[in-house]
Amino acid sequence: MSISEYVRQSRKARVAAALIPLAALAACGGQPAGAGAAPAPTTRFSENGVTVTLSVSQWHAPNGTLTAVFTPEEKGFHLYSTDLPAAGIEGVGRPTAVDVTGVLRADGKLTASADVRTISVPGVEAPVPVYPDGPVTTTLPIRADGNGEATVLLGYASCSSQEGCTIPVSDHPVHLHVTDGGPAFTTR
Repeated sequence: MSISEYVRQSRKARVAAALIPLAALAACGGQPAGAGAAPAPTTRFSENGVTVTLSVSQWHAPNGTLTAVFTPEEKGFHLYSTDLPAAGIEGVGRPTAVDVTGVLRADGKLTASADVRTISVPGVEAPVPVYPDGPVTTTLPIRADGNGEATVLLGYASCSSQEGCTIPVSDHPVHLHVTDGGPAFTTR
């Protein structure tokens, strides 16, 4: 075999070796082995000392899970319990709240990853339920009633025993467009 013939065959072998994984990838639906589903739609915003990160996961039309992570931007701040009354306790505090409207509806109860503890607030007789200082992750099972527009409404307040409280946020809207393929966050 001549050197030029050897080089040609060697090139053909390298090209074939490069094409085999591509052919296998195409035959398997275009995703490498072990590749998961598309990443969950996510969005975030910051208002009044708290950053909120929203995502939708476990989407199997028409059901999924809406996750909201509430992260105080300063150390030593806590959020109030999801079970706190809307007007607080004796006017103190606002609940951490997640609600949906439009083609999405809650398909269960809002739950939080953190344990509730109670604090005493000067001038308030009843104990006030709060989460420990730092981030709190909430989850809400959701269900779509068809395709179309939906809105997530978020509420919260954060406080610190040293620094005081931030201004409460009530019904902050985050918009989504829902299809059988899943919800996608939109900007308006």
